[in-house]
Amino acid sequence: MLLALGLGVLIGLVIGALGGGGSILTVPALVFVVGLSAQAATTASLVIVGITSAVAAVGHARSGGTRWRTGFLLAAAGVPASVLGSILNRSVEESVLLLAFAALMLVAAAGMLVRTHHEDEAHDETGRAGAITTAVRPARARTALRLGGAGALIGFLTGFLGVGGGFVIVPVLVLALHFPMSTAVGTSLLVIALNSAVALAARTAHGTYDWDVIIPFTAAAVVGSLLGKRVSDRLPAATLTRAFAVLLLLVAAYVAVQAVQDLT
Repeated sequence: MLLALGLGVLIGLVIGALGGGGSILTVPALVFVVGLSAQAATTASLVIVGITSAVAAVGHARSGGTRWRTGFLLAAAGVPASVLGSILNRSVEESVLLLAFAALMLVAAAGMLVRTHHEDEAHDETGRAGAITTAVRPARARTALRLGGAGALIGFLTGFLGVGGGFVIVPVLVLALHFPMSTAVGTSLLVIALNSAVALAARTAHGTYDWDVIIPFTAAAVVGSLLGKRVSDRLPAATLTRAFAVLLLLVAAYVAVQAVQDLT
């Protein structure tokens, strides 16, 4: 349990600093460290990640780092997909669910590394990290389409795998809508909290809740998220993202090996 609490702090730290990403470690931690089943872990993850993101979002909102309208639009676009993902979660074998998790972690890690590479290039060309200020804003129709697609994808991942989808939300907000990184993080936290609530509502009749694990893990993650806000104010986002991407690759390899062994 002490190790689980330490992982809870780490997950909250990542969520608070990067506006997501930490939730993708929650299910592996609950399965391989605490001993929950994959289905029970995804349900517990929704509670832990939802509450942690909501608390972290409040801190960002106080400093003006949240676009409420965009956040609610992204969350609304993901509602049907979130319900569908929650239904599918109950019919998938545990080993298959964990393999899907490993694949998702690999994709997320690769996306984070690519994003930080592009940010470095932008910094070299413009002298301003994280954004190209001369970019032309996309047309409204194309922007709405991107938001709708991203919202549906995030909703499905939240319902099916119990992850917040911040690793998808933040790049969309930064690259497609040209949000400053701090604003993208705050808005991402709002979307994660809303999506988690929707997915939990869809599991009300079938979800299994291990409160002896959920309560202390959530408390540890909330503490970590508050620390994460301070870390994000002091360290470059690219440095944090690269470090977390490497951690994701290592965890993905471990989860994939365990899942394949279970299948065979």
